[in-house]
Amino acid sequence: MQNTLTPTWQEKVKAFAAQSEEMGELHPEILTLAYQENWFKLFVPAIYGGAGKKLPEILRLEEELAEADGSLGWTVTLCAGAAWFAGFLDPELAKEVFADPCVCFAGSGAVGGTAVKSSNGYLVNGHWKYASGALHATIFTANCVLKNDDGSDVLDVDGNPEIKSFILKKAEVEILAGWSYFGLIATGSHAFEVNNLEVPLNRTFKINDTIEVSDEGFDYPFLQFAETTLAVNSLGMANHFIRLVEDAFFSRSGLKRYQENQITYFTSVLDTCKAEVSDVKIEFYAAFDQSWEQLINTGIIDTNVLFQVSALSRKLAHACRRSADLLFPYCGLEAAKKDSEINRVWRDMHTASQHALLTFEN
Repeated sequence: MQNTLTPTWQEKVKAFAAQSEEMGELHPEILTLAYQENWFKLFVPAIYGGAGKKLPEILRLEEELAEADGSLGWTVTLCAGAAWFAGFLDPELAKEVFADPCVCFAGSGAVGGTAVKSSNGYLVNGHWKYASGALHATIFTANCVLKNDDGSDVLDVDGNPEIKSFILKKAEVEILAGWSYFGLIATGSHAFEVNNLEVPLNRTFKINDTIEVSDEGFDYPFLQFAETTLAVNSLGMANHFIRLVEDAFFSRSGLKRYQENQITYFTSVLDTCKAEVSDVKIEFYAAFDQSWEQLINTGIIDTNVLFQVSALSRKLAHACRRSADLLFPYCGLEAAKKDSEINRVWRDMHTASQHALLTFEN
């Protein structure tokens, strides 16, 4: 596949990635690049001014973005993924929201709030963690449990508490600084909250429910959508890390003290890691592509195929983390230096690996 990132883009990302980490958010130069390339609107239909790309192409691009810089790949993936909700929004609201050339969605998949029906819409209260891109986001998505006036749950047709998603504007939320983790620092994945906020009716939606645009792919199952986009981030970061490990080992000042059989052993470990990641990558994309083709051609994805997509997403993420753990001891102290590129990539990988969707391989 032709590289969708030109060398100039890669060079710019590389030049500013360390500064992004120091700032705790994407550097303005990288943000400008993201706006120019419509990265935050990858899934947004062309009728709303978005890139209008489809998931097969986007997965490959997200892999490349994460390889260039983990925080960039993760932020674009989470923000563009939230903007996928464009397919389910009230059309007039969508036109208003996406008229902003710097529109960027952030949010949380967790159900962190409550919403009580009011005369004009809903009264929303809540607190949501881990909103990647919060510092430059213009829109926040938030999941809430619907409540009756007496505080009891509103139940759906199956008797379960009903959950709705809400669109909140930047001026309506309070961002709470709390992203103090050792990796993916430049994602600025802070928490946000609202208190007694009146939200109009047209700012509610349900994913995979009523599709408001005649565009293919919005009925792809959200679970596998999330799993695949997260998995390719691990893949991109692993590609970056493996390349850095190889360079680091053979440029070590103490390389001459190693015996030939030791260097051969390292090369064997390196080749094994490369092969495992590459082999699982091939399996992963084959399963995903099959699921996508079934959806587009028949409108239905076989349950076993979806199971394979989920299983291979986890298998890929674990293969990537395993490769990093096996190779890290061969990198020398440079890999333990907190402001080195290789250390940043290792930290980003291990922070990404903590996402709950990909915790267990089986």
